[in-house]
Amino acid sequence: MTSTDAAPLAGADLSRLSLNQATIKYADLETVVAECVRAGVPGVGLWREPVAEYGLARSADLVRKAGLEVTSLCRGGFFTSADPGERAAALEDNRRAVDECAELGTSVLVLVSGGLPAGSTDVDGARERVADALGELGPYAQERGVRLAVEPLHPMFCSDRCVVSTLDQAVDLASRFPVEQVGVVVDAYHVWWDPNVYQAIERAGERIASYQVCDWVTPLPADVLLGRGMMGDGCVELARLREAVERAGYDGPIEVEIFNQGLWDAAPREVVDLTVERYRRHVW
Repeated sequence: MTSTDAAPLAGADLSRLSLNQATIKYADLETVVAECVRAGVPGVGLWREPVAEYGLARSADLVRKAGLEVTSLCRGGFFTSADPGERAAALEDNRRAVDECAELGTSVLVLVSGGLPAGSTDVDGARERVADALGELGPYAQERGVRLAVEPLHPMFCSDRCVVSTLDQAVDLASRFPVEQVGVVVDAYHVWWDPNVYQAIERAGERIASYQVCDWVTPLPADVLLGRGMMGDGCVELARLREAVERAGYDGPIEVEIFNQGLWDAAPREVVDLTVERYRRHVW
């Protein structure tokens, strides 16, 4: 890994860049915020668990005073259980997540829909339960200025994490509901492989609530969840995808979200500087 000094970053056009805090997972929230400010990164994507650890009100105050935009909150979802008690608990947790978004000042709640319940092979039923949950939560979210953002995950995660596997599926789900209530996430890592992705992005149009970037590296590690790479280290056409979401009408934040053990073990400052460098080189 190489890093850059802070000085050359001063003239960078970073107006749409957002650092998802998962990219420097082991850094506390104060460090995440400080590094964004230092490097001139105007946005930050937050996760519920570290926000809760720091305190919701304190987190909101910290980012607000730093002048950062909270571009998303991860994550809600996990709607696929057929058990009535588990379903009710999931809906209540997602209402809390919506409230947290409103407190933090972000309009985007990223949803990971959930995988197949233990012992189940009914993937169609699981997907329909996701739609049912969106229908219940959408009005609640809209009243609080929050949009539910359905994120499709790569098919290798279908059984255990997300039964929504393609952007087309996500758009089909979202299209059942008002655009103000339900949108979609275009995450380069999860959609780059899809031969229909550019047509799906065009279909998504104003439904696009977030664009996230990283790269797909080969070979994947044993834990495929940690298989995301820094932009430029893999095979994803990141600039082409960015151009496609822009043609579809999206001009919002571009969030760098990378799950990678090597990056997590590195110094946060080094990772943030490398993120800025690679963003300029490979996303634009």
